[in-house]
Amino acid sequence: MEVKNANAGTLESGDIMIQIKPSTEEGIHIDLNSTVAYQFGEQIKQVIEDTLKEFGLTQVAVEAIDKGALDCTIKARVKTAAVRATGKDIWA
Repeated sequence: MEVKNANAGTLESGDIMIQIKPSTEEGIHIDLNSTVAYQFGEQIKQVIEDTLKEFGLTQVAVEAIDKGALDCTIKARVKTAAVRATGKDIWA
C-alpha cells in the first residue's frame, strides 16, 4: 500500500499529534514525545502499533507528540492520519 506524509491531531492538552511517513525499513517505527511517557509510553506505542496493523500498515514511520490523550483519542488520530496517508476511505 502506497503511503504519503500525513498527520492528524493537535498539540492541545488531552490530544495527540500523529504524523505518518513512508519508511524504507521493515516494521513500524514510532518516535514518541509525551508528557506522560514515563508512566504510559509503552501503552501509547502499543495502541499506535495495533491501530496501524488493523489498518494494514506495517512499514511506516510515526512521529507522535502526546499531551495526555486517552486511548480512544490516540486510535482516532492514528486512523485519521492513516486514511489521509493512504487515501483508503474506511468510512464509506
